[in-house]
Amino acid sequence: MVQLSRLCFRKYGNLVDNLRLYVRGGSGGMGLPRLGGQGGKGGDVWVVASKNMTLKRIKDKYPEKRFLGEAGANSSVRSLKGEKGNDREVLAPVGITVTTDDGIIVGDLNTEGDRLMVAKGGPGGSLRSAFEPSKGQIKHIRLDLKLIADLGLVGFPNAGKSSLLTAMSNATPQIASYSFTTLKPEIGKVMYEDYKQISVADLPGLIEGAHINKGMGHKFLKHVERTKQLLFVVDVCGFQLASKTPFRSPFEAVQLLTKELELYKEELVSKPALLVVNKMDLPDAEDKLAELKEQLQNPAEFSHLLPDDMIPKSFITFRRIVPVSASTGFGVDRLKRCIRESLDEDATMATKAIHLDRLQALRCHSH
Repeated sequence: MVQLSRLCFRKYGNLVDNLRLYVRGGSGGMGLPRLGGQGGKGGDVWVVASKNMTLKRIKDKYPEKRFLGEAGANSSVRSLKGEKGNDREVLAPVGITVTTDDGIIVGDLNTEGDRLMVAKGGPGGSLRSAFEPSKGQIKHIRLDLKLIADLGLVGFPNAGKSSLLTAMSNATPQIASYSFTTLKPEIGKVMYEDYKQISVADLPGLIEGAHINKGMGHKFLKHVERTKQLLFVVDVCGFQLASKTPFRSPFEAVQLLTKELELYKEELVSKPALLVVNKMDLPDAEDKLAELKEQLQNPAEFSHLLPDDMIPKSFITFRRIVPVSASTGFGVDRLKRCIRESLDEDATMATKAIHLDRLQALRCHSH
């Protein structure tokens, strides 16, 4: 049996998770009309994924957040072809998406050494341009950090995610009592006896309408994209976010969370998911759990309980449904085992797939 020793937390106190930069390619060098000389091209600006780099470091080191490529050299009698200007590299952390100011994605930096050109240097003056050089591209770009974790917790603010994380550890992590507006992502490390570690990203509670970017919802969803699996957490008795919002049963909560993920990015719904039904120490919890399980077996039959605009296109089939009580500790060990098994299953499948691909490749070569 896999035992957990403890869960330790890394607090992202002053996490900087996005940064806006001014980038400008270098201008080209002047051409030399009387000898047909060509000016050097301006240097480009690149964003390069680098180990041990953080957005906060970039912000602290370059407070003005301006990165310029070097100008190309002018053509001269001594050197008819002007030298190219040096490129400028912006070292950024791994796990970044680069977008332009109007939201167009330039690309992702997923592994160390990945590079993206973000501003091109201007061409030097030549016969074609009447020896006049061009200026480099000028842009504002955004670097967005996505947290990477094995498991992302998905739930509305009162589902008891924080207390669940405390229950999953012998140590007591410092868990902020979230108001809905704070973004204090925490990455919890679950340590197993065989030294295997699983990281769990606890992100602030989702709010209905998060995909429309209310509060911190959008940031939350952006971080969810990078987790391998999802851990949905619902209150067995359902919830009511505020006195003005309608009461939601646990079944409705599950479908609402699914819908939020789907509206943000449909692929999220196809991630492997486990469902934790929390607060099992409350009265009538067993009956409510039985009802929820029945509804989840045939969700389409019960979708009439939801407003039309809240019915997801596809319902999530959970690998496991685990009832727990974070406050009494009931079910927590089983949950930890289920998490481990689910991640191990995927790792095994991924390894098998790689081996199969290699075998196919070998077969193709030998024929």
